[in-house]
Amino acid sequence: MSYSASDLLNLSDSQLDDVFKSGTVGPIPNGEADGRAILAPDTKFTHEIASIVNIFAWQGKTFDAQHGTLTNRISSLGVNAIVAQVYVGPSLFDGKDCIVLDYSKTSLLAKHVRDEIRLIAPQLYLGLVYWDTKRTIHFSLQFGVV
Repeated sequence: MSYSASDLLNLSDSQLDDVFKSGTVGPIPNGEADGRAILAPDTKFTHEIASIVNIFAWQGKTFDAQHGTLTNRISSLGVNAIVAQVYVGPSLFDGKDCIVLDYSKTSLLAKHVRDEIRLIAPQLYLGLVYWDTKRTIHFSLQFGVV
């Protein structure tokens, strides 16, 4: 099944987990991606929370595949900050390969954060966020938005 970033907001946690499991590593992305935090999945609040987070806190990520890094676009101004190393490695979720977004050596603020992403549709990645080894939320990254 092909998904859009909006479709993901209508799925439950377990459905999102299934979509992540069925995703592929795909190429390490390059360029700017629009992000959506998926909080309170499959509730009447999911879309509103995603919009509020997107406006005031996190808009997405900008990848530099050549250097294996990314920055997050944060605040209502879309400031590029909070750098992560990007590489392919085993997922904490299921042990299969994923693209790891590792903040442990690049950010004092986010040193306990690890994101994992898998390609689930053309130019669309589904991600998991970890605090140390505790899984917290899902998110999506959509590339090629004009």
